[in-house]
Amino acid sequence: MSAPLLKILESGKIIVGVDEVGRGPLAGAVVAAAVILDPNQPVEGLADSKKVSEKRREALAMEIRKKALNWALGRAEVEEIDEINILHASLLAMSRAVYALSVMPDIALIDGNRCPSDLPCQSMAVVKGDQRVAEISAASIIAKVARDHEMIEMDQKYPGYGLAGHKGYPTKAHIAALQTLGITPIHRRSFAPVRNCL
Repeated sequence: MSAPLLKILESGKIIVGVDEVGRGPLAGAVVAAAVILDPNQPVEGLADSKKVSEKRREALAMEIRKKALNWALGRAEVEEIDEINILHASLLAMSRAVYALSVMPDIALIDGNRCPSDLPCQSMAVVKGDQRVAEISAASIIAKVARDHEMIEMDQKYPGYGLAGHKGYPTKAHIAALQTLGITPIHRRSFAPVRNCL
């Protein structure tokens, strides 16, 4: 772990971890979470949400929501993704998650290599943060569970695309469904496989 990051983690300041999920899918919003963990109520077994089984993720998400000092979600909708591109939409969702907190952090640790420019506190980008910083791992789990639940609901609304299974990602089955059934209002028109079906 880098010295500046270690210094922040040991500073006693209020740290919020921020991560987003849903950059790669062809459908649905990009969802971010911001989590301030309570040092007196640690959550065991935090890891990058992609490395945890779905069942374990659900249990961890519940525990994080119960034990965290504060947590919030932020999102950028499909229309925003198409308008400003997925990178800027991801940063916007992360910024919205931080602003939705009711406890103002001293510093935000952001997963990835860049930070939203308009945060209300200091920030630092942490590459592979979801594997290195507990707060970011917690945020990745909360965001993933929230977005997965949303895609399961969307599967009811738009049957035939398999959204509950692939969660909007560009699987063969999803692309085949797009070509057969056409696109829905929740598909990202700026993404090539969707654009090709227009």
